[in-house]
Amino acid sequence: DKIVSPMPGKIVQIPVKAGDHLQAGDTAVVIEAMKMQSNYKVNSECIVREVLVEEGDTVNSNQTLILLDLINKEA
Repeated sequence: DKIVSPMPGKIVQIPVKAGDHLQAGDTAVVIEAMKMQSNYKVNSECIVREVLVEEGDTVNSNQTLILLDLINKEA
């Protein structure tokens, strides 16, 4: 239900905004750490509830970046 930074780094790109409907595999945020860019993707269908960071922000390890509302198809 959230995307958390696995390591300190810098937010390079946020291709989503609150209210966006994402499918499994969609990129939610791009972080640069140790001169490498990593794409962080969602692993199930969801809706972006809130984006807590902006492009250019420096983030810490274990910092929550994006809150998600998961969609349960089995209901």
